[in-house]
Amino acid sequence: MANSDSTDKILNFKNIHIGGLIKQRVLECEIEDQRICNFLKCSDTELLQMYEQESLDSEILLRWSKILSYDFFRIYSQHLIFYSPPTKVLQNQNVKKTALPTFRKNIYTQEVIDFILEQIESKEMTKSEVIERYNIPKTTLYKWMYKNKINTTDETKL
Repeated sequence: MANSDSTDKILNFKNIHIGGLIKQRVLECEIEDQRICNFLKCSDTELLQMYEQESLDSEILLRWSKILSYDFFRIYSQHLIFYSPPTKVLQNQNVKKTALPTFRKNIYTQEVIDFILEQIESKEMTKSEVIERYNIPKTTLYKWMYKNKINTTDETKL
């Protein structure tokens, strides 16, 4: 079972240290270094260096995601959900089409939902503050609170 220090690192979407998170996942999966080195085509020294790096090349991160069966890119997506400013398109502004795939920004993982609900339960943030800061629809927040049996009547109307 992971200790609270490792959990804190995993839940810290603001300051991501991907090498540390990868190392934590390797320990959880109990994969031998030799197997990882063979898969990544790297030396033991290079492997240890990756654990110390705050960021990695996307191709290497993709390979890590495959061998560890964990989507490390999702950590960065959650960072964007929490910390990027909301995008507001003005009605008169022309929206440029893109050939790139588009993704909905408001897809939340259970970890994100738990984090947000914990902010409300611990009274670190009010429901209004959560809605404003994370740009979460009021109905979505209340659905989460209902499903997780959190009191929805303890704050004045939003």
